[in-house]
Amino acid sequence: MNRHPMPAAKEVLSHLLGRREDLVDLLRRMTEAESPSDLPGAQIEIREIIAGELENLDFHTHRIPGRKSGGMLHARPAVRRPGNPAQLLLGHYDTVWPLGTLADMPFTHEDDVVRGPGVYDMKGGIAQSLLAIGALRHFDLEPAVTPHVFFNSDEEIGSRESRRYIESLAPRMDRVFVLEPSLGPAGRLKTARKGIGRFTVTVTGEAAHAGLDPGAGASAILELSHVIQALFALNDFDRGITVNVGTIDGGLRPNVVAPRSQAVVDVRVAGQADAETVEAAIRALQPSTRGTSLEIVGGFGRPAMEKTPANRQLWQMACRLGDELGLQLEEGMAGGGSDGNFTSLYTATLDGMGAVGDGAHARHEHLCLERTLEHAALLALLLMAPPMNLQDTLP
Repeated sequence: MNRHPMPAAKEVLSHLLGRREDLVDLLRRMTEAESPSDLPGAQIEIREIIAGELENLDFHTHRIPGRKSGGMLHARPAVRRPGNPAQLLLGHYDTVWPLGTLADMPFTHEDDVVRGPGVYDMKGGIAQSLLAIGALRHFDLEPAVTPHVFFNSDEEIGSRESRRYIESLAPRMDRVFVLEPSLGPAGRLKTARKGIGRFTVTVTGEAAHAGLDPGAGASAILELSHVIQALFALNDFDRGITVNVGTIDGGLRPNVVAPRSQAVVDVRVAGQADAETVEAAIRALQPSTRGTSLEIVGGFGRPAMEKTPANRQLWQMACRLGDELGLQLEEGMAGGGSDGNFTSLYTATLDGMGAVGDGAHARHEHLCLERTLEHAALLALLLMAPPMNLQDTLP
């Protein structure tokens, strides 16, 4: 229940557009706290910046230690109504950029554009969510659906430690907003993501002298060449299925018939049914070269985020609120995965709610301030929306 009447959407937008300098200042502090995924100790500073901002917004923060990662941060309002449904703001504060990147890729702000390692993916989304929560406090509004915040430090390397926490929280949530950057300069929200699989195919053959007795050997490299062609034949771009042999390795030296070879395969699919079909086809591969054998390991680490009825209902809610703000929202599918791939299995999920800009994982990474603040206003309105009626939409 609101403590004060809900302001008009344009009033929320005007307030957040007025916080442009606050966003720049917060982004500067967060970006200059470099946080590569592979250095857990480097992630403490950024975690504490975020925790401090949340505590200033009267959130109770819980720091969850990691074994090999920099841990996680879970926060919720210090005072909340018992029995209220909950909603989740989900994101990560690790980046792909190594420590020291700031030396030749510094944080800069010029006109509407902010640049720096991680500003778009996805420190901008975290900063934007903090401003959206701050807007509710500014207008003295209490959401009917209690907001929880969960940020991890290992998303860029597969969320190996944090996945179980995310999958524990998701079924208890009315909805999830993933603060990954929006899709492309148009700022499209991500209503679908491909599932991602990783497989390693190892071929074992028999070594022999390539000149003296080649017939005594069984070439693992020859067999791998057949396997690679079979793998690429599984591509079906019309169905959104991509199979890519990204690396190969094998052999001892030029004058030896190769006794071993290996390929690492990236697979992306639009839906769970295709994941099962493609995985079955990969595991069914058989050697065609006499004297060789195959070992196939791996699987799908992230399920596809599909356009479920619950996800469509949340997207339609966003469109209605976007209209109130004067925003024409667009949607799209992302080929990459996020933690939204996990939550979508359990509850309504809307991804790409973060920064508007371009250049994730690239040297031209940047965000656009005005469009990002517009997304912050949309997020604030979504946080104030009533609970969703998902009884007839969830499986």
